[in-house]
Amino acid sequence: MPRPDTWQKLLSALTFNRDPLSLALARKAQAGSSGASEARPVAKGEGWQVLDIVCIYGPGDRPFEERFRTTSISLVLAGSFVYRGEHGSSFMSSGTLMLGNGGLAYECSHKHNDGDHCLAFQFDKDLFERVAHDLRAAPKLTIDRLPPLRVLAPLCARAWMMATTTGEARLSDAIEEIALELAGLVIQTAGLSAPTATNAARDTQRIARVLQRLETTSAEPVALAELARWVGLSRYHFLRTFKRMTGITPHQWVLRMRLRNAAERLVASREPVTEIALDVGFEDLSNFIRSFRAEFGVSPSRYRAAGARAAGLTERRNLASSDAVR
Repeated sequence: MPRPDTWQKLLSALTFNRDPLSLALARKAQAGSSGASEARPVAKGEGWQVLDIVCIYGPGDRPFEERFRTTSISLVLAGSFVYRGEHGSSFMSSGTLMLGNGGLAYECSHKHNDGDHCLAFQFDKDLFERVAHDLRAAPKLTIDRLPPLRVLAPLCARAWMMATTTGEARLSDAIEEIALELAGLVIQTAGLSAPTATNAARDTQRIARVLQRLETTSAEPVALAELARWVGLSRYHFLRTFKRMTGITPHQWVLRMRLRNAAERLVASREPVTEIALDVGFEDLSNFIRSFRAEFGVSPSRYRAAGARAAGLTERRNLASSDAVR
């Protein structure tokens, strides 16, 4: 058994590395406690919620039975376990999607290793049925799992990054987009949906109206549900149509619009960076700087400095050309 100071160093290192499963297992071993499961709310909205679930059951703990309150799509982030659902037993490991229909019982067991860490997307019956209806699919999941397929990888990566780096309520719209996309992608990947006909002219008109509105209100918070109602579509159908027409989601589009606006003002003015960040729609400076660096590859201050150097060079060239003409 490690000494108390060894445990303290281990816990400190795990906390720094943001590994919640290893941290929880270390605490379990230190306390000599039995298995348990803890669910941390990440975000929620109309008909959906996302939970960050850490389970520390192990080989010495009895399998436990639970019941899905709502339709659930859980991304396994770490660990492995055996999941027994309505379609038999399945082995779950990192990258797998665990699926379950609302109201049904299931059992998880950890006979061969300790614990798991999952990100659970939960959908109320009406919302999941609406998504299924938009895809002309059955309103129930007919399989218990999806393996780590390539088609699922980009969306799962976005989900994990969003949930672990930004838990603020102001980003619920972005997480809602991921939740609805994930529900639709699971339905399509599981082979439950039929091809959906599109009305290109009408879709173009709808999305053009939305983009015109977003261009003039990009600094204001706009909910996915509000935009969908405005053009007479369900949230999922609007999200799918918008992404098909523009290549990105509404939240991504607004984010990039805000960053472009900020970039223009950084070069054209001497306004403080914080003032620009707040004016274009960001709610705190750290999030703005992180997003700006991810988009442009440099910090806002370096971007401003580079713009000033480029402007000075252009001005000197213009003066030189003017002197040559004289």
